[in-house]
Amino acid sequence: MTEPLYLQDAYLRKATGRVVAHTPEGGIVLDQSVFYPTSGGQPGDSGHITWDGGEMPVASAAKADGGAIALVPGAAHGLPPIGADVLQEIDWTRRFAHMRVHTALHLLSVVVPLPVTGGSISVGKGRLDFDMPDAEIDKDALAAQLNEIAARDLAVTEDWITDAELDAQPELVKTMSVAPPRGAGRVRLVRIGSGDDQVDLQPCGGTHVKSTAEIGVMRIGKTEKKGRQNRRIYLHVEG
Repeated sequence: MTEPLYLQDAYLRKATGRVVAHTPEGGIVLDQSVFYPTSGGQPGDSGHITWDGGEMPVASAAKADGGAIALVPGAAHGLPPIGADVLQEIDWTRRFAHMRVHTALHLLSVVVPLPVTGGSISVGKGRLDFDMPDAEIDKDALAAQLNEIAARDLAVTEDWITDAELDAQPELVKTMSVAPPRGAGRVRLVRIGSGDDQVDLQPCGGTHVKSTAEIGVMRIGKTEKKGRQNRRIYLHVEG
């Protein structure tokens, strides 16, 4: 099992690690990872690793069996030997862009209080699909609500609850298509705001900014009808 350093500190850009396995696809598994693996609509991190006598670009990271995280080069590449100590470093500009968009999408699920049926994150933009019957979407009004919340500089923090506690509070789960990250007996909750200023609390295994003020200016892009009830809303993060 790979220790997920990105959960301990989403702002950690580099860390050491030890190679514990090679994958059949030509990647490596480390004992601990600063690289976030693709999941929950958030892309895996890219970057590079170096070791005594070598360097490998990392095109992405992915979940593997047994709680492992595999670092995958973009093409066939020489790998550090098993047991080697390496220095791993993520593409911070790309990761931080994903963090800003991910937190922004949590706010979008606040101003559109409907079940979420899908979503994705990329640099500078993301989208959520909602279980929404035919309705007019006022893009300017949604953007105004989003930016008003962000300007309040609300802290983004985490809590942990047990699987049983989550089962007793099903209202915390907003996503219909992505199950909360389970498996270790406890579930991570991401909270935006606190006390009377709390605006959101939901299970999430992704990386987020520390404060809504770090998101930047948000605007609503195009909206699409996906099926009889699903509506897709694109969100752009600028600045």
